[in-house]
Parts: sequence; C-alpha cells; structure tokens
Amino acid sequence: MSAHGRCCLTAKDYSILEVMLERRRGFGDAIVPALERKLADARVVLVDGVDPGVATLNSRVLFRVGDAPAQTRTLIQQEVRGMVGLGLPVTTPLGLALLGLSEGETVLFERPGVRPERIVLDKVLYQPEAARRSRHVLPKAAESRRLVLVHNAGDDWQPPENPLGGPDKIRHRGGDDDGPSAA
Repeated sequence: MSAHGRCCLTAKDYSILEVMLERRRGFGDAIVPALERKLADARVVLVDGVDPGVATLNSRVLFRVGDAPAQTRTLIQQEVRGMVGLGLPVTTPLGLALLGLSEGETVLFERPGVRPERIVLDKVLYQPEAARRSRHVLPKAAESRRLVLVHNAGDDWQPPENPLGGPDKIRHRGGDDDGPSAA
C-alpha cells in the first residue's frame, strides 16, 4: 500500500485487474494476493477524471526501486513481444505495485524470499488519459492561430456556367505539356 493513502485506479484499469484476478485465481498464481489488495485498496475514478500525475495503464513512468538508479518504463497490460525492457506488465509484482500510484508516492515492494524494497514513482512522463484530454482542448495561444474560412459572396453571387470551358472539354491555357495523352 502507498505511504500516502489508497491507490487511484481508473474504472477501466480496475475492470482489467478484476478480470485478471478471476483468471489467475483458478491457477493459484502468486500475484493473486497482491491483486486482491490492490483492488480492495483502490479509489476508483472515471477515465476523464484521473489526475495526470497518476500511473495508469499505458503510462510512461520514471521510478526508482530502493537505491538503484531511476528507470523509465511503460506500464502495459501483459507481456508483449518486441523491444525488451521498454514495457513493464502489470502482471508482474513491480508493474502492479506502480499502477495507481501518484507522482512522489512510495510503496513497499514485496517479493517472496527477498527483503521488501521501497519503490518511488518520481514522475508520470506520459499518461494516455491526459494526452487525450489535451488533444480535445486547444490552448488559448493555439485558438488565436486557428485558420477560419469565411465565405461571404453576397446573396446575388452565382457560380460561372462552365468553369472548365464547357460540358465536354477542359480549359487549357497554353504551355507545352499536353498531358498523358500526348505520349
């Protein structure tokens, strides 16, 4: 559990963990007790209401384990094939411990047969929910630079009758390129 209180999970992340728990219970998976604690201690918020400093699924986070140097990883749902070391699945004890933490929070990381270590979430470098919100809201400076098309030709404006030169030909204004049919 976090040193500052309960973890914060989005309703989506909470649902994913619930399904994960149900699937792993039948196999007696070692991560089951940690999943049960995470779900029991969670404060659930709507996806649009999560603070940008909270580690959610697919967030890129900067964290430290004990006295080791800081690491940057992306919290992912499950192990994927690809670039080793970039993703940190929440199916691992470390990934699960980081999920739902807020920037600056500390949690004890317990593994069987190893002395508990302190994990600190230094920074959420990217959070998909915050990124989605920022795309939908233009900053004030960007609003002033938006291109606005205005058409005001008056009520009596009529388009030309044959803007291309006639019903069966296209207007050509000289030049030496006769197009593809010239070949």
